[in-house]
Amino acid sequence: MNLYYTGENGNARKFAEEMEQSGTAALIRAEAGNERYEYFFPMNDPDTVLLIDSWKEQKFLDAHHASPMMDTIASLREKYNLHMRAERYISDLAGIPGTDEKFIKK
Repeated sequence: MNLYYTGENGNARKFAEEMEQSGTAALIRAEAGNERYEYFFPMNDPDTVLLIDSWKEQKFLDAHHASPMMDTIASLREKYNLHMRAERYISDLAGIPGTDEKFIKK
């Protein structure tokens, strides 16, 4: 999942900082099935934060959504008055095609 958090006056970044500093993000990363939970900041939009949130299988994401952790996240979203947009992707298990590989410097 790519989750875009948007809030006025830097609130999205404040939210991400509190998620990290409070240890909440670390707890999510430690949950069964979590493969990635990282925040990124678009250079051209100071009011938005991108969260890349990846899980091994849907059942792990469902368990995360049913956990008490979601109450913490929801409270912080409310605290910072954030709005969200989500994009869902499924990993390409076959890997990067050769036609694209030539553009990637390793």
